[in-house]
Amino acid sequence: MSPVLNIHRSILGQPWRWRGLAADARDPGFAPDDLVTQLLLTRGCTRETLEDHRSPSIRAFMPDPSIFRDMDKAAERIADAVEAREQVAIFGDYDVDGATSAALMILLLRDLGLEARPYIPDRLMEGYGPSGAALVRLKNEGASLIVTVDCGAQAFEALQMAHDAGADVIVCDHHKCAAELPVAYAVVNPNRLDEQEGAAHGHLAAVGVAFLLGAALIRTLRARGWFATRPEPRLLGLLDLVALGTVADVASLKGLNRAFVAQGLKVMAQRRNIGMNALIEASRLTRAPTCTDLGFALGPRINAGGRVGRSDLGVRLLTTRDPQEARAIAEELNLLNDDRRAIEGDVQLTAEAMCQAQGNRAITIVAERGWHAGVIGIVAGRLKEKTGRPSIVIAIDEHGIGKGSGRSIPGVDLGAAILAAKDAGLLHAGGGHAMAAGLTIAEDRLDAFADFLEDRLAERVTAAMGERALLLDAVVAPGGVVPTLVTAMEAGGPYGMGWPGPRIAAGPVSVIKCDVVGNGHVRAIVAGDDGRSIKAMAFRQAESELGAALLSAPRHRKLWLAGRAKIDDWGARPAAELHIDDAAWAE
Repeated sequence: MSPVLNIHRSILGQPWRWRGLAADARDPGFAPDDLVTQLLLTRGCTRETLEDHRSPSIRAFMPDPSIFRDMDKAAERIADAVEAREQVAIFGDYDVDGATSAALMILLLRDLGLEARPYIPDRLMEGYGPSGAALVRLKNEGASLIVTVDCGAQAFEALQMAHDAGADVIVCDHHKCAAELPVAYAVVNPNRLDEQEGAAHGHLAAVGVAFLLGAALIRTLRARGWFATRPEPRLLGLLDLVALGTVADVASLKGLNRAFVAQGLKVMAQRRNIGMNALIEASRLTRAPTCTDLGFALGPRINAGGRVGRSDLGVRLLTTRDPQEARAIAEELNLLNDDRRAIEGDVQLTAEAMCQAQGNRAITIVAERGWHAGVIGIVAGRLKEKTGRPSIVIAIDEHGIGKGSGRSIPGVDLGAAILAAKDAGLLHAGGGHAMAAGLTIAEDRLDAFADFLEDRLAERVTAAMGERALLLDAVVAPGGVVPTLVTAMEAGGPYGMGWPGPRIAAGPVSVIKCDVVGNGHVRAIVAGDDGRSIKAMAFRQAESELGAALLSAPRHRKLWLAGRAKIDDWGARPAAELHIDDAAWAE
């Protein structure tokens, strides 16, 4: 396939290619010319599924919850608890997916007349996932049923302790499972190795699995006649939580996840959840949140509580009935997010310096004593973006035990590799999914662990990097970068992991003005042959080859710019700007 605009090697060293196959190559005789249809087709839609994807609905994509193993068993047990008014505890993870999963279960049970107790472990003191001590304590304090959300798939020892103490534990998770499952009343997880039809939904975030469990619970209670004299909860009203958790956990926005996010954004725009509304206001959003806002404005603030503050703040915010409490928690999360940014910046500077000393290793692994474990996942993501390789960042405590977080690239299953390292005896604990994983490791096993991953993944990383190319959806003149173009392309959304936002090439352009703003961002005003000028931003690129090229570009030498057209609504009148991913000399 010939590169777009004949660009074989851009400033960032990659060819530019069209995204996907042309419509007529996959479906001869069908070549629609409208932009949205082309965007849908190049993201995997067929002619028959176009309308479902154009307006993704829950009805079109929702499976029967009963296809998942243990789903009906779990729903029956929770229904028993509702009818008997048992004490129920919801044990969640401390990230956004965990907080939204826990909040969804708590709010649903509240609507059913049962006030469940939330439990979110402290990241630094307790670590990830259920601990036996915590589960037994919940049982001793009266909880006869414990539902773990976004955790538990690998909690063998903890769940055995809970079982021995007489607690019923239901695991509602989405992380990779081992061949043997932990002892539990039920394990609902589309990534169980023995899952059959439900395995097609392995891309769901935990909050999506919790939504399906909620649907199964309501159906079970309906069959028992529970709603004959009671109002039935409106589960769809909780889709704002599902949308936030799905996007923040970087789940693939395909199939049911697209419907979750598309419909969840509509629910979020109504601002019925008191805590969500306070979070939106604390994020200084004056319009209805978009998918991007979930990942870059709302999600990080919820995460800040678990990373550098109190781990239960997110769940408390999303389940409170008190607007004053909601505003106080949202403002606290806002301040914690500022603290998180400062801590993250310090760790990132050191980590990047360490990366440069690692040569050409396929997997970037950096570890240091004293790093804050709450920011290592963010830094791992930054390193992955900068190096183009899977990256793992490990914070080592005073006892020589490291807590690590990793982020991967398409085509390299990091979660499976971490599980294999655990099975090989290199890790105390570990798990995750293809694109993200966590681990616990002794400091003296770091070298052996790095060698293990290198041997296992080097060929896959090389192959994935060799296939790297910047994928484009359209080429426009600079004057074509206008708000109406952005609005038209948004109709193909929601966009995110697995359903990438449209990327355009604009040019050729001359750089009229260029400077560095904020935290290493490059801002440029560029003009095309059509006489139109546009604003362009290259985020965190001031010290990269791309930033250097923009800052030093002479006016007589023209560039093609590739990136995503966005609305800049800070001014008196909305304008379109280009967020630059790459550039190439127009020669």
